[in-house]
Amino acid sequence: MNPRQYVFTSESVSEGHPDKVCDYIADSVLDAHLAQDPQAHVACEVLCKGSNVILAGEISSAVAVDYERIARDAIREIGYTDPTQEFNADGVRIQQFITAQAPEIAVGVGGRINPGEEQGAGDQGIMFGYATNETPELMPLPIVLAHRLGQMLAQHRHASVEPWLRPDAKTQVSVLYEGDKPLGVSSVLISTQHSSDVDSNYILEYVARQLAPRALGNWYSDHISFTVNPADSFLQGGPSADCGVTGRKIIADTYGGAAHHGGGAFSGKDPSKVDRSAAYFCRYAARQVVLHGLARRVEIQVAYAIGLAKPVSLKVETFGTGDTLSAESFVNRFDFRPAAMIERLNLLQPIYRKTTNYGHFGRPGLPWEV
Repeated sequence: MNPRQYVFTSESVSEGHPDKVCDYIADSVLDAHLAQDPQAHVACEVLCKGSNVILAGEISSAVAVDYERIARDAIREIGYTDPTQEFNADGVRIQQFITAQAPEIAVGVGGRINPGEEQGAGDQGIMFGYATNETPELMPLPIVLAHRLGQMLAQHRHASVEPWLRPDAKTQVSVLYEGDKPLGVSSVLISTQHSSDVDSNYILEYVARQLAPRALGNWYSDHISFTVNPADSFLQGGPSADCGVTGRKIIADTYGGAAHHGGGAFSGKDPSKVDRSAAYFCRYAARQVVLHGLARRVEIQVAYAIGLAKPVSLKVETFGTGDTLSAESFVNRFDFRPAAMIERLNLLQPIYRKTTNYGHFGRPGLPWEV
C-alpha cells in the first residue's frame, strides 16, 4: 500500500506582530537581568495595546534595571518609530506591576526540599522536544519555510528594499506530504502590513516573484498558489490596532503544530522555569537521536513536579521510524534535572532576545541546536 498523501500547514508571525512585540520586550528584560545577575529569577509578562505597555510579573534579582528604557529600546528595534501611529517607541506609556518571586517557589527552586539542596523545577508541567530529518535544520519543513518568509520580509523592511513594508505580518506555508516525506509546497499565504501608497497587485507580485523564490529556495515552484492580504488592505497593524500579550504564539515558537506542546510559553522566563529550559533540552536530546541515526523522527516528553529535581516521567516516541527501545535507552542517558540541563546548555547567559522571533528551534548559534 502506498503511503497516503496529505497537506500540512504551519504559521509564523513577524517581530512586529503584537504578541511578538510583547515577547521581545519580556526577553529583553530577562537578558538585562542575566547580563548582570546570572542567578536572577525572572517571570516577566507584557501586554501592549494602543499607546499602553504594561509590564507585570515576578522578578527577584541582585540588580536593578531600567524597565522603561528596555521596553522603549525594544519597540524601537522592531521598527515602531512612526510618531503618527498610536504605538511608537517614544510615545507609549509604560506601567509596571512587578513584584518579587513568591517565597514558596524560591524554596523549591533553591533546592531546600531536595537531597543535597539540589535545584528543583520552577513549576510543574509537561514539555516536548521534537526532531525530524526532513530538513537540514532537523525541523518540519512547513514551519522552516514560514519562518524564512517572515525573516526575509523583515530584512527587506529594515533595509528599505521595499519601503512600503510595515512591521506587522503573518506567513503560512502548506506542504504536500507522502507518508513522512515532503513532496513540495502547495500554497503560501502572507498578510503583511503596508503603507497606503502601494497597490495590492504590486504586493502580490513582490511576494510571488521576489520574496518567495528567495525565501523558499529549492522548494519554490510555479505551481504554488499564493494568497496575499486576503482582506485586501492591511494599513492598521501592530499594537496600535490589536492587543498583544506574551506567550500567545507557542506553536509558531516551536514546531508549527507538527509535534505536541505542553502549553508553557518561553519568553520572559529564566531557565529555572522548566517550561523553557526543559523544552530546550528535549529538543537537544531529540536532535541527538536523529543525528545518531536511531530514528528519522522523534518526540520526547518530560514531566516535572514543582520543587523536585528529578522528572516525574520521560517518554520517547519514534513513530515507527526507528528503534524505539534503543532511542529510549539513549535518551535516558541524558540528565533532565534542572541544574544539569542549565549547565549542559549554559543557559545562564543573556541569549534570549535572539530566540524570540522566527522560532526557538532550528536556528544556528543556539546551544540546544549544536
